[in-house]
Amino acid sequence: MNEVSTFRLNLLRAVYLLIVIGLGVQIWPEVLQHAKLSLLDGVVDSMLAAVSLMALLGIRYPLQMLPLLLFELAWKSIWLISFALPLWSAHDLDAGTRETIKACLMGIVIFPICIPWGYVFAHYVKQPAERWKARAAHAR
Repeated sequence: MNEVSTFRLNLLRAVYLLIVIGLGVQIWPEVLQHAKLSLLDGVVDSMLAAVSLMALLGIRYPLQMLPLLLFELAWKSIWLISFALPLWSAHDLDAGTRETIKACLMGIVIFPICIPWGYVFAHYVKQPAERWKARAAHAR
């Protein structure tokens, strides 16, 4: 924990809380009301509800839950580049897509600022990988 400042840990907690509140207001009412959604919309809402529950863990364990923020950053970036950009280029954006773009752009701006990249590099890039198979008992 000494690698990341208390300020950065609390900043991460604030981002996790923002996710919990944002998804809590937007997604959980649909999940709890069993809204008449398409199958794909139901899958998306279920996934986002799970993200909000995982973000609750991030409030308590901000560094252990960093993969959640990396996942959020990755899917938002992929969606913006692969789906939103072509729609924008074709001038084919509806109101719902515009709102999704705003929400994704907000994440694309906020997440890179609050993620402790030095910690990510040290623990997810430089750190040796865990072994692939169990060692034999006599090899100890």
